[in-house]
Amino acid sequence: MGRFGGQPRSAAEETWRVFRIMSEFVEGFDIMSQVPAAVSVFGSARMPRDHRYYAQAEQLAAELVRRGFAVVTGGGPGIMEAANKGAAEAGGESIGLNIYLPQEQIANPFQTVALEFRYFFCRKVMFVRYAVGFVCFPGGFGTMDEFFEAMTLIQTHKTERFPIVLVGSEFWLPLVKWIREHQLGVPGYVSTEDLDLFEVTDDVVWAAQHISEVYERNVAQRKTALRAPLTAEGTVAGRQPRRPGMAMPYEDLHP
Repeated sequence: MGRFGGQPRSAAEETWRVFRIMSEFVEGFDIMSQVPAAVSVFGSARMPRDHRYYAQAEQLAAELVRRGFAVVTGGGPGIMEAANKGAAEAGGESIGLNIYLPQEQIANPFQTVALEFRYFFCRKVMFVRYAVGFVCFPGGFGTMDEFFEAMTLIQTHKTERFPIVLVGSEFWLPLVKWIREHQLGVPGYVSTEDLDLFEVTDDVVWAAQHISEVYERNVAQRKTALRAPLTAEGTVAGRQPRRPGMAMPYEDLHP
């Protein structure tokens, strides 16, 4: 029996919670599967409208729409609002994946498609499963969470390599410097090649074009390459974890 806030939860409560989780996945899959290739844009909800990063996020979204992409954000204010605004005003799909929060998220008014989630993990699946690229503007823990989750999925080959662009060199380069100084080397928490999995730029037109070029290249390669089966969350099924005594090799490639 699980506990939250000191209050016991019955098995029946926990079982019914599964159906609520399922409903979020079903609605998300149903709606998101109908949108064109999308780019997920992340960044601070606290970014003021007169900040240059707000203007850049708005411009980036418009550039992505002009290249045929939908734009996906968390649906809130700040960078999310800017990206939704840029996409909507450019005539594109402007998708907001809104989240229930104890302090109440203020949804921005520029969403042409709006979904609501109680569960962060359901919402995060939608960000990854239907995105062909990630753009991260400066932000807090949530932005870092999305950035490092995408890096982990690509690094572990759980998903095909898709473009990750970090906009705002003055914000991101100190983090890259920290990674080089504290995660490379011995014992080597990451490898040198891992630092090639993302790009840092201040040029949002270049960022949009880079994502478009990588997407077109991936589409072309996908037509000739044999793709591994995918799980429901859109990641590669992969191999079953090997336990002591298990015969090798043993592969479970079923989604």
